[in-house]
Amino acid sequence: MTTLRPYTATTARILRQLRNDHRTVAMILVVPALLMTLLYFIYQDAPRPPHAPLTMFDRVGITMLGILPFIVMFLITAIAMQRERTSGTLERLLTTPLSKLDLLAGYGSAFSLAAAAQAAVACVVAFWLLGLTAAGSPGWVVLIAMVDAVCGVGLGLLASAFARTEFQAVQFMPVIVAPQIFLCGLLVPRDRLPEWLEAISNVMPLSYAVDALQQVSIHAQPTAAMWRDIAVVAGFAVVALGLAAATLRRRTP
Repeated sequence: MTTLRPYTATTARILRQLRNDHRTVAMILVVPALLMTLLYFIYQDAPRPPHAPLTMFDRVGITMLGILPFIVMFLITAIAMQRERTSGTLERLLTTPLSKLDLLAGYGSAFSLAAAAQAAVACVVAFWLLGLTAAGSPGWVVLIAMVDAVCGVGLGLLASAFARTEFQAVQFMPVIVAPQIFLCGLLVPRDRLPEWLEAISNVMPLSYAVDALQQVSIHAQPTAAMWRDIAVVAGFAVVALGLAAATLRRRTP
């Protein structure tokens, strides 16, 4: 228990900060649900393709349930961690016995809990209020969305290391996030991309999250491909958190 105390204290501190920041709470819990609602009305009158088991909202909506948590958690984590760096909080923490592992694990756990709440709220709104349908269980969608959001947390922590201000942290979004949205299969199926773009998409975590969600969309039971894709996204998250830990210094620039 003594060994876990620094980790649990860090997690509790970040959760308190999130709870007291009402705008951040709204961005985590409310914004994705509102965007899913907007998407529903966009496709409300779209004709169903002949012999297609899914509507356009079903096809696009389940993909967005993985993309939106990734975007939101990347943005919030990058800004929050950069704020810790520029305010001197991170430097003071690193002068204590708190290890880098405890610090990053605390951040990862706190934001992962926020990501789980976000994924659950967005899926409840999409499946039970907006009528999104999928062959598989909504529980698998929540799991994939949560793992994808944790990956966004890891990349956000890593991106914050290369920014000097909160504004610069936001500027990493079009560099890191936007290409993944274009190449993940949302706009064009990945197997229809030019070979060199498909090769790039194969090294992007969002591609595997979207693939896993598409497996849930068309298969009633979990498939080996779904589990493989979830493992790949989780692996990206672990690597990003490890690289973020390597950027922590005893003195911030």
